[in-house]
Amino acid sequence: MKKEKGLKNRKYVIVGNSIAGVSCIEGIREIDSDGEIYVFSDEEYFNYSRPLISYYLEGRLKENQLNFKEIDFYKKNRINLFLKTKCEKIDLDRKILYTTSGNFEFNYIFLGTGGKPILPKIEGIENTEKGTFTFTKLNDAKKLKKYFEEKEIKKVVILGGGLIGLKCAEGFLGKGISLTVIELSDKILPNTFDSLASEIIENKLKENNCEIIKENTIEKIISKNGILKEIVLKDGKKISLDVLVIAIGVFPNTDLIEGTKVEKNKGIIVDEYMRTNFPFVFAGGDVAETYEFEGIKTVIPIWPRASKQGKIAGINMAGGDKKYEGMFIMNSVDFIGISTISFGITNPKNEKDYEILKKVDYEKRIYRKIVIKENRIVGAIFLGDIERAGIICGLIRNKVDIHLIKKFLIDDKFGLLILPESYRKHIVKGEGIEV
Repeated sequence: MKKEKGLKNRKYVIVGNSIAGVSCIEGIREIDSDGEIYVFSDEEYFNYSRPLISYYLEGRLKENQLNFKEIDFYKKNRINLFLKTKCEKIDLDRKILYTTSGNFEFNYIFLGTGGKPILPKIEGIENTEKGTFTFTKLNDAKKLKKYFEEKEIKKVVILGGGLIGLKCAEGFLGKGISLTVIELSDKILPNTFDSLASEIIENKLKENNCEIIKENTIEKIISKNGILKEIVLKDGKKISLDVLVIAIGVFPNTDLIEGTKVEKNKGIIVDEYMRTNFPFVFAGGDVAETYEFEGIKTVIPIWPRASKQGKIAGINMAGGDKKYEGMFIMNSVDFIGISTISFGITNPKNEKDYEILKKVDYEKRIYRKIVIKENRIVGAIFLGDIERAGIICGLIRNKVDIHLIKKFLIDDKFGLLILPESYRKHIVKGEGIEV
């Protein structure tokens, strides 16, 4: 990357205070200990881990247990932090960010604006003021919790059986309410698991009195005096309810670059340095679109990717020279006591082009699946027992030829000693295995 020389006392602006923005701070400070850093967030919190908000809703964690960085992190790094501040416009010619807390000049700007919840067009939703919620931020969980404290809630419906919807569902389990999850696909977690893995999670949800409705969706919402009363499904079925949570996913929040010449597709397009088509504008996390594993250009809204991209962007903004080499889709989530990890291609469309290894124990709810193409692992699912998932992840990342150890991959005794000696040395001396 071409470095800008002779620039002292740099001014950095970071839009977004989640993991991508915080990692960007760390990247900058690795290289530049003197530059001024301004961080803006439209939320009122110093920072919190969004994957944990379901535990807050459930009551398992308190608000002060959601932080992924201590509050003194900002002071130690000499950060000018602006909370409850909306960023309204970027003037790329003058390098000025316009916000509700004032206007700020910069030399470099990082956009870590994350994603916005997808809100489907449902008849009647515009007339419903109370009882409908989303579930992507801490404030969403707080609003839900407050509504439960103020109202007598007997029936909750969650629209969306993906990661967000099921983590939200987990937060409601054990509250003594009737809970239903509605999913348009023919299985829950359709973008993460295959049918067998989804079935294991679905059965555990049903055991916890959670109804699952698949291949259906909501066509109409009926309210009275602005209060949610009933929904009508695509097949005509009517369900009376008190709370509806819309959790069908997120899409990149590119609002801030609207009207500018910053290039975007699904998300803000960045190169391997996390730089946009403007050399002083960087982006990372759920808003960024870049080349990932296997050369696929996409947006992957996962925590590890946001962390890595934010760090790389910060290093390069400060004059470093670090490339982002891409990641594969990866999710590590605990559902109702079942640990799960999935990564890469887990449910290939043309199975005849792949070799698939499976092992399942229904009673113990343990499932392993390895997807292989041309003697390389390209995807895997682990449920229940995830101890060896990190080894498989490393084999995928390093594109290791596994034809000699193929028959051992899903064996209960599979471990480091099964791996080729040359690769074991790489693990010890190289970057190691990341779980």
